[in-house]
Amino acid sequence: MTALERNSMGFAKTPAATRVVVAMSGGVDSSVVAALLKSQGYDVVGLTMQLYDHGAATAKSKTCCAGQDIYDARRVSDMIGIPHYVVDYETTFKADVMDRFADGYIHGETPVPCVLCNQTVKFRDLLKAAKDLGADALATGHYVQRLANGDGAALHQAADPDRDQSYFLFATTRAQLDFVRFPLGGMNKRETRELGIKFGLHVAAKPDSQDICFVPDGDYAKVIRKLRPEAARGGEIVHVDGRVLGRHEGVINFTVGQRKGLGIGGEVEPLYVVRIEPETARVIAGPKEALMRQSFALYGVNWLGEGEGPSADGTPVRVKLRNTQAPIAATVFGEMSGTARVVLAEAEAAVTPGQACVFYDGNRVLGGGWIARGEGTTPVALNLRREAQATAATAR
Repeated sequence: MTALERNSMGFAKTPAATRVVVAMSGGVDSSVVAALLKSQGYDVVGLTMQLYDHGAATAKSKTCCAGQDIYDARRVSDMIGIPHYVVDYETTFKADVMDRFADGYIHGETPVPCVLCNQTVKFRDLLKAAKDLGADALATGHYVQRLANGDGAALHQAADPDRDQSYFLFATTRAQLDFVRFPLGGMNKRETRELGIKFGLHVAAKPDSQDICFVPDGDYAKVIRKLRPEAARGGEIVHVDGRVLGRHEGVINFTVGQRKGLGIGGEVEPLYVVRIEPETARVIAGPKEALMRQSFALYGVNWLGEGEGPSADGTPVRVKLRNTQAPIAATVFGEMSGTARVVLAEAEAAVTPGQACVFYDGNRVLGGGWIARGEGTTPVALNLRREAQATAATAR
């Protein structure tokens, strides 16, 4: 290799002289990354994060970084002949992910813990651990592409849209993007599993992680009550026109856009959670049209596009409001202190506070932010309230 040639990780040296730490979760994706890089001659080190108390959750095979997963990561490392270490991040994971998850629900939001984990424990703490080990790069099993350009590196959606995980990585900073690598970004899952078989990995057919690792049974409210016992404060369920429809046992049991499980009946049309008011412990319900929003604020904005941020005069983008949603047309207006305002080309239902709004230009990720609470009610809700008040006044 000449001095001008770069290896597949983008470094002007041989693979053998390039140390890559792989974040190994024990699943097929990160295991294949480790085996692939080892087969290419890189100096590979495996790191697995211990994230939460290994109690009942360790028995769930669909969660990540549980006891079985740590064992699988170690077994793969032994098989391919790389050193493997377990790093204990239980304390920071609880503070930066679990506690923020619980507090978000208490404050009427619906957080995305996988983004929080990538933003803090994985691309902050694990990245630092990789550097402490003398690594040139940290590689993960995410399905997303990092493409070099004249200004450094850009984040792009995965080649396989069905596996794309760019929504969960919008908070990756420019400095972090310079250090991390995503070897699976150009593959699909079938190709990854075939490589796992080729390398003789025992996890080649292991099912994907599906649940949030600290909510293995899907009961979010139970976890929140354990972390925040005071969270189960009852209150009223109120129609957007002002009528009290019933009572609930805590706002942590609800999310904007929810239809089932409201515990109310007798209405002609289906009702949805339109808004959550944690200060008064009220859940506001209304018809689907009351969910529609076209403009909303963001906080914690991270920008990966050109310049320092979205233009104050408006930057045309396409946005995802949920991971499973196809990007939709919008304009993002940059504001001060990491905030922005998004105006959608067409109103959307269930713009949920606490969820991520991620910006795209084609396949490139331009960044994103967290959807803020606020702006009170929608015009539909205000009209319904006025109509109810007028009816009541006429009756008097």
